[in-house]
Amino acid sequence: MRPGAVYPMPDELTPKPREKVALEWERLERAEQAIWRNSLLLLLALAVGLALASWEARGTGVSHSMALRIGLVVLVALFGVYVWSKKRELGDLRALLRDLHEAAVSPPTEAQFEKLLQIVSRSQHGYRELIDSLDHAVFTLSPEGEVRVANRYMAQVLGVPIPELIGHPFDDFVSEPDRDEAQRALQLLVDRGSWTGRIATRVRKNGELRYFECRFQAVQAEGQLTAVSGWARDVTALHESEVRFHELFESLREGIFFTTPDGEILDANPALVRMLGFQSKDELRAHNFREFYVDPSQRDSIVQEMQAAGVAQDRELELRRKDGSHLQCLASGFAIHDTSGRLVRLQGTLVDVTERFEIKRRLHQEQEFVRRLIDHFPDMIAVLDREGRFTYTSPRVHDVLGFSPDQVVGEIIGFRAHPDEKRRIEEVIAKVVGGEVPSAQVEYRTQHADGTWRMLRVCAGPVLDAAGKISGVVASGRDVTESVHAEQQHAQKEKFAAMGQMMAGAAHELNNPLTAILGVSDLLRERAADDSTRRQTEIILQQARRAAGIVQNLLAFSRPPAQGRSKIQLGDIVQRALAFHRPSLEQKKISVELDSPEGLPPMEGDPKLLTQVFSNIIANAEQAISAARGQGTLKIRLSTSNGNVSAAFTDDGPGIPPEIAAKIFDPFFTTKRPGGGSGLGLTICLAVTKEHGGTIEVKSSPGAGATFRVVLPVPVEPGSARLAAGAGSLSNDAALHGHSVLVVDDEDSIREIVHEGLSARGMKVGGAASSEEALAHLSAGAYDVVLCDFNLPGLKGGELFEQLRARHGSAVPLFVFMTGDLLDPSVISAFDEKGAHVLQKPFHVAALAKLLSDLLQPQPAKA
Repeated sequence: MRPGAVYPMPDELTPKPREKVALEWERLERAEQAIWRNSLLLLLALAVGLALASWEARGTGVSHSMALRIGLVVLVALFGVYVWSKKRELGDLRALLRDLHEAAVSPPTEAQFEKLLQIVSRSQHGYRELIDSLDHAVFTLSPEGEVRVANRYMAQVLGVPIPELIGHPFDDFVSEPDRDEAQRALQLLVDRGSWTGRIATRVRKNGELRYFECRFQAVQAEGQLTAVSGWARDVTALHESEVRFHELFESLREGIFFTTPDGEILDANPALVRMLGFQSKDELRAHNFREFYVDPSQRDSIVQEMQAAGVAQDRELELRRKDGSHLQCLASGFAIHDTSGRLVRLQGTLVDVTERFEIKRRLHQEQEFVRRLIDHFPDMIAVLDREGRFTYTSPRVHDVLGFSPDQVVGEIIGFRAHPDEKRRIEEVIAKVVGGEVPSAQVEYRTQHADGTWRMLRVCAGPVLDAAGKISGVVASGRDVTESVHAEQQHAQKEKFAAMGQMMAGAAHELNNPLTAILGVSDLLRERAADDSTRRQTEIILQQARRAAGIVQNLLAFSRPPAQGRSKIQLGDIVQRALAFHRPSLEQKKISVELDSPEGLPPMEGDPKLLTQVFSNIIANAEQAISAARGQGTLKIRLSTSNGNVSAAFTDDGPGIPPEIAAKIFDPFFTTKRPGGGSGLGLTICLAVTKEHGGTIEVKSSPGAGATFRVVLPVPVEPGSARLAAGAGSLSNDAALHGHSVLVVDDEDSIREIVHEGLSARGMKVGGAASSEEALAHLSAGAYDVVLCDFNLPGLKGGELFEQLRARHGSAVPLFVFMTGDLLDPSVISAFDEKGAHVLQKPFHVAALAKLLSDLLQPQPAKA
């Protein structure tokens, strides 16, 4: 009999004919079959629940309470007793109906009806009590989703009374799953016959989302779905625990493993997958965990320990990753046994300590390195307490002071220093111990054990304890007696070299204006209208020639050795200079920010000289920062614009005072103490930069640091300049008349003077400010003579000549170099052999005209 079904009341049971009684008998048989079918379904559902509980405990490793299993067994037993009692009641009912059937022709007695009613009522009430006592939701739905049968637990879950539940569509009480999802699930259920799984259900009454383990069974008659019966167990708490466990399992940095005793991988978290170098869990599970042990005996040992003690803690293992690299781990785990005590699973964690092992190994190497370094370091290394007493000295102290380490430990620093130096040493150590400066350096005279006086240079810095407080001083000492003497000699040489360089620079700069003065004076003399003007012009010429002679003498005195130039990258030169100063910058806690964009064009220059330029600028920035504060920043930015490349060095030091800003490039000007510097660093920087055709720009504000920007030219591609027009109309030299000359000089005044002087003599004159522009002119038209400055910016005059020789061969125009430098005779001879001539600056136009006239006149044929 189905719960919720309507059964006849006693007053409706009236005597029926024989065929009517037979029909009631068939109905009773069908009711009995329905009871047995529902009973079997419920019994099957309970059995499946027990199986799922056992399987879940086996699959997840979570030990369920034995009370759950015992409760299920007891429930099945009670259900069996209940079925047995129902069977007895149905037997009594069948016997009663048989008696009624046999007496169908005669009216039944009132006692027979009363007995029948008691049996039916007792059976229906007992079945309802059994279903309502379950802690699962039990239900039967029509194919259209209407609730036919439901127990009290289901009504509680949905929050409605049973009378309001029976006969209503199920989706009136839940919003998830919706009707469309239910229809798809129903079709799947019809195809399979049954379905077991977990469903998320949202109750309309309170909007709460809950999770149920469900079992659905399709009830069919003659191939047609007549009902859907099933049960549902609320596992919301279990689901939330599983979600939290899964999130923890997936997010842990430690690797988690589940394996069989034979090494088959049952499960692993993402951290372990990554640690072993795999892309996915499935890829990892295709391997046996035994494969990853570098030493298989390690696994045997840890498995034996877990079997014996049940657990293993922090065992060191060496595993092999997928790519073959090794992984150092700390493994912890425990063994899982079944009820019979048989080992069924190993599970635990792996912590990647490869980096820790590597740090430990490196620490040992570094300690050994430091020990050997200190023992063999050329400087004496010492540690002092806060009072300045030696607590440790390296063996090198014997070479520096002539004493053994044992003789020095316990003494005050400077115990052998000159009396005039002791107070300065004490002040320096006090500043370091007091934290006033991050490091300090002091030079003082000290007496060697043999009685001689030595110059000692000591660098000191604080030693911090675990709390970050200064507990002492670490210092290095070096005997710089010889180097100080060498520095003094070198400073003198630098001064003389700077004087020579300054003279060379001045002479070079004077040559061009002297050439212009001579040229203009020569023109004025030729055009003088009276003798007085002509005599005055002669005086100008005489004095200009005198000045030119002085310049030539300066050049002869200061001519430096030839430097080799090549194609270089500005970034490489800056990096080379930085590498030289990096240890000192790091020691003084000065950080460097280098902005070096890619694609900077190459330039021409001497790498050694330019490295010296940048090294001097970096050294000045370092000294400015360290003098102002304990740390700072040096920003270096490389860039290109307008055919130049530049390197800007910006420090955050105190800046340059306005009163000395104009003097910083002067020779021998310095703000350092006597002996601290020659004052030639920036002078040399400027001279080298100008020698390369560049400039140095300085920007500074007091208290806001300073920026030194070195700008250097980049060779210009040929053909980028335009031809300068101009030709004179006068002609007073037959040898020059009608010939053409291209004047290549970056000085406008030189080109103008030469243009006017040669045009007046009947020559066609063209002008170019650079070699690149000259190449463009020569490509556009032919010239008889090329008059070219030797020291052009970018492509030099000599390089222009070589390119023309390569392009024209023997048909190269007559080539005359103009130079303010005093060239070596060997260089002049080499050009002469190639057909080029040299005209020394300064010169006057008449001398130039005479030279060109001699070159352009036809040479007499040899007999």
